[in-house]
Amino acid sequence: MLSVHAARRLRDFVLDVTLSVGRGETLVLVGENGAGKSTVLNLISGILPPDRGEITLAERTLFSSGERIDVPAESRSIGHLFQSYALFPHMTVSENVAFGLRCRRVPRPEVAFTVAKQLAAMHLSDLADVNVGRLSGGQRQRVALARALVLDPELLLLDEPLAAVDMRAQAAMRKELRDRIRNAGIPCIVVTHNLRDALELGDRLCLLEEGRVVADGTPEEVLGMRENGFIASFAGG
Repeated sequence: MLSVHAARRLRDFVLDVTLSVGRGETLVLVGENGAGKSTVLNLISGILPPDRGEITLAERTLFSSGERIDVPAESRSIGHLFQSYALFPHMTVSENVAFGLRCRRVPRPEVAFTVAKQLAAMHLSDLADVNVGRLSGGQRQRVALARALVLDPELLLLDEPLAAVDMRAQAAMRKELRDRIRNAGIPCIVVTHNLRDALELGDRLCLLEEGRVVADGTPEEVLGMRENGFIASFAGG
């Protein structure tokens, strides 16, 4: 289980969030641009430190201002898929997926075996030696997800996971992504501006406004709040 109580001063407001995500549960964060959604992911993954608060994952403290604990990002066992995918364009598919394992100094034979297994699971084996710059948006999405999952993370953070995927391919990719998340069986947070993503990926929906959680419930409950301007627009008016 993930538990977050974190605050950080941003340029226009103080982000102050409290949320939790159970094992095998997917929480979808929605809200206006600049509401702090991606910042929440960065605080959890360790890219940014909170000014104060506490973050725990599977009963392990990742950050605590009171106890002065701040586990480095690379030691948090979190798979983070960025909106841009952040793949290395000069590397092949297999080299990108292997990068995190090599940073952990995993022995070469184990890296090769683990990467091959992950590529097969993501239907990428035939692209193993292809430079990622030659891939489609959907293929790059699968590579980025494979790179996040190959580390056997305890938590998945997905920032606009389908934003770079062609509209015609999004339905199939959304189903594949949902299956991969379910099979991982770990807590997952998805940031999206897409209604279909929220409905098909989320077990719960969380609405952020200027760094504050103003609604948290099932997708049906939160999307029923048509008096909220963002929700009215997001859900189609």
